[in-house]
Amino acid sequence: MTISDSTTTFANKKVVQYDPDLPYDPSPDIVYRLSLEYDDEGKMGELIASFLGKADKTALSALIIGMWGAPYESGADEVLAALIARAAELPKLRALFIGDMTYEECEISWIVQGSYKPLLDAYPLLEELRIRGGNALVIEPFAHQHLRKLTIESGGLDEKIAQALAQSSMPQLEHLELWLGTDDYGFSGNVQLYQKLLAQLAVPGLRYLGLRNAEIADDLAVWLAEEPLVAQLAILDLSLGTPTDLAAVAVLNHTQLGKLKRLDLSHHYISKENQAKLKALPFEVVLDDEQEEDQDGDDIYRYVAVGE
Repeated sequence: MTISDSTTTFANKKVVQYDPDLPYDPSPDIVYRLSLEYDDEGKMGELIASFLGKADKTALSALIIGMWGAPYESGADEVLAALIARAAELPKLRALFIGDMTYEECEISWIVQGSYKPLLDAYPLLEELRIRGGNALVIEPFAHQHLRKLTIESGGLDEKIAQALAQSSMPQLEHLELWLGTDDYGFSGNVQLYQKLLAQLAVPGLRYLGLRNAEIADDLAVWLAEEPLVAQLAILDLSLGTPTDLAAVAVLNHTQLGKLKRLDLSHHYISKENQAKLKALPFEVVLDDEQEEDQDGDDIYRYVAVGE
């Protein structure tokens, strides 16, 4: 599976592609997506300036940044700098998505990202940050008093990102979603690292934990099935990864999952027998997109949903 469609909803709003040649729609129910084509001569900073020249800057609450020219060559730092420079003009901006690109625009593991602590410092009232792409992504330890939702989508998340998050503070966090990916595309780290991360970030309001697209999905499931902090969650999302019967048995023998409302194991390698047992649990278990293992001699290959 690849990311084949641009985002259609974000921050509970309908996404509209920004076109400088069309009138600006001030409706509070839409969020604009700013994106360049490969052959555009302008730069994203200029497109942002064009957009903000039309928008009601004092009311703008959400914004999406798509392709910024050649994202496989130039990183997001210039885009981030343009947003940081306009921060004082955007007092109500609460949701940002940087990197909304399909695979045709740029494969997720080829998106060159940037450094995000300056952006978080510039927008202390930001409530949602979504980042796509882990290549050259830099996140230093930070403290943010209002961030409620953090999503980092990648084909391979470097352990330095998880280490920085494990030293950060987000007291209002409700939704934490990380796509771990595979070591083929930059994943590093282990369960012990994510134990430290959860211990730091499982604030009382955390209700959704997503450790998605992970080649270590079995190890994560074995740990989380016995993790006391999971008891406060409503949703545990291990989808897009490679969970097998090992994950299923851990869940079936759970001691900490009783308060869950939903467990997502979509894109899985779980046997029919254990699927039936999982579906009988007293909370919703999502088991869509069943995969078949590829075997070459003695080697078995399992794939995460989003890699390159």
